[in-house]
Amino acid sequence: ETVLAVEITRAGFDWALRHACLSSYVRSLYPDRGAWQRELKRAPARVQWDPERDLDSRPLPYRSLQLGLSGEASARYADEWTVSISDVTPLAREIRALVGRGDQDAARELLPRERPYPAGDELLAHLRPRAARSAPAR
Repeated sequence: ETVLAVEITRAGFDWALRHACLSSYVRSLYPDRGAWQRELKRAPARVQWDPERDLDSRPLPYRSLQLGLSGEASARYADEWTVSISDVTPLAREIRALVGRGDQDAARELLPRERPYPAGDELLAHLRPRAARSAPAR
C-alpha cells in the first residue's frame, strides 16, 4: 500500500463543492428521487458525509465530507488544482504501529492538525440536509 497526501488549491476544492451532488437521496434537498438522479448524473463531483472516527475506530461527534470526482472535475484536479503530492506511507505505518502498541498519545501527535473547512453556508447548503446545516464541515 501507498498513502499519498495530495494538496489542491482552495479554488479547486470550492469549485468541486459548488458542482457536487449528494451521493444519496435526501428528501429535504430534492423535490423527488428523479430530480436527485438527474442531478447525480450531471454532477462532476459527489459528496457523502461520513462519520469520523478516532484512532480506536470509535465514532466522533461530527461527520467529514468525502468528495468523489469524475469527468470535468477529475481533469481539473489533475491538470489545474493539484499543488503537491507527497508519499506519507512511512508516517502512516508509524502511526499504525503506535496504535497497535497502545500508544494513542504518540500516534495522535503525528496526525495532521484538522480544522473545520472555512466554507460559507452558501457553498454547502445544497449538500447538507437541513438538520446538519449548523455543523461545520471537516
